[in-house]
Amino acid sequence: MTLLPGLSFAVISGLIGLSASTELRRADYTATCQEIAAAVSSASKVYYSGSFQFTKDNEHWASSSSQTSACSFEPAKRSGRRNRSPNIGRRIRPHLQSGGHTANPGFSSTPGVQIALYSFSEVVYDANAQTATIGMGLIWDNVYSELDQYGVTVVGAKTTGVGVGGIVLGGGYTYLSNQYGLSVDNVVSFELVMPNGTVASITEFFKSGSVLWTSGRIQQFLTMKTYAQSQVWGGRISYAAAQWDAVNTAVAKFVSTVTDPKACVYSTTNYASGVAAVSSILFYDGPTYPDGIFNELLTIPHFDQDISTRAYSNLIQTLPANASSGLRAMFHWMVKNQTLFYGEQLSQSSGVLISYDLVPFLPSLYSHSDTPSAFPSSRDSGQGYSFIEVYYGWTNPNDDEVMLQDVANALIYPNCAPPGTALADMYGDAVSRLHSIRSAVDPGNVMALTGGWRF
Repeated sequence: MTLLPGLSFAVISGLIGLSASTELRRADYTATCQEIAAAVSSASKVYYSGSFQFTKDNEHWASSSSQTSACSFEPAKRSGRRNRSPNIGRRIRPHLQSGGHTANPGFSSTPGVQIALYSFSEVVYDANAQTATIGMGLIWDNVYSELDQYGVTVVGAKTTGVGVGGIVLGGGYTYLSNQYGLSVDNVVSFELVMPNGTVASITEFFKSGSVLWTSGRIQQFLTMKTYAQSQVWGGRISYAAAQWDAVNTAVAKFVSTVTDPKACVYSTTNYASGVAAVSSILFYDGPTYPDGIFNELLTIPHFDQDISTRAYSNLIQTLPANASSGLRAMFHWMVKNQTLFYGEQLSQSSGVLISYDLVPFLPSLYSHSDTPSAFPSSRDSGQGYSFIEVYYGWTNPNDDEVMLQDVANALIYPNCAPPGTALADMYGDAVSRLHSIRSAVDPGNVMALTGGWRF
């Protein structure tokens, strides 16, 4: 183990003794920023308001998740040197950002020191080990594109613009999950900075807890299994509201009859600015699909289609998730569709986009790893293997409370859980073990002062 050069944890995570609710004056934050800048190596950078990098470091996909920090800090990759600095960490509340795609306020933003991981932006493919080492400052689009040249891919996000860190630490469902499991199932190791400032390689021994307890620490890189990846067939097809019944029937038939793990449907029911529509992503892991699998969905009248044989990295771009960037937002993960009801109700406020996304998988989804994990806490289909992901987008901060109240409790995936979700509703029987891991690894509960789910 070595200390991260240019980043003393007396500065960044020596937070013991500071209450998470303590209100600190902005001048104190600014003084802390200046001390960090003086303490770290020249390779690491501190940025202030007015610079492009500061704006980038603080920006989130959902505007409701952004705060204006006193400064932003971009740690550099480690080398051989150590840095020492005074224990000024007691006066800051650092929050970390990988891709900035969380919809939960305060999970990766702060009025204190915003830590952005953009310096960790490499993808290194090891053909012999059949792994890729991936920087935590990347989005999955970058990862897929870089691996295209080697004819391989990894199990990451299913939509564009999503950061590496959040998907893996939360679990990670994707078009390839029927074949290879969740993203976290495919992690070989994490390289991360521990609360005491040492850098550790977390491997199979700790994986049962790493999905949760690494959240909020500075993860520099992770190493994942890679899989051979040819061109795929698929893309987006969109239908008017009049075709909803036909689309629902076709999707239900697909779910009940198709057992080919290479085939996947991701269907989104949207209510945007008073107009209802359905968009489905059809996917087959091969240049062509077996006749009959998608025939019904393809023959239903539709108003838009972008389906072809293409690179996997290109298919990820076909669902225009970035079109809603800048809205206030909330995700949820539940089991019944109320698109029209909530669409009409919430559009009476500043709600401009309601989306209920059907995410069906095979019952064998959780069988691809025998290593215990924090999510799901039990590796059987009783945990639920097909879901509805809910997304609300609105513009007025005064409507935040209305939007948060209009979603009921349900089976919840951590990456789509709204603020205030009980830990047991996400992690089930794993909660007590995760408390124990946190106590062992972070006895001072330092990282409870960052964002995310706290144990």
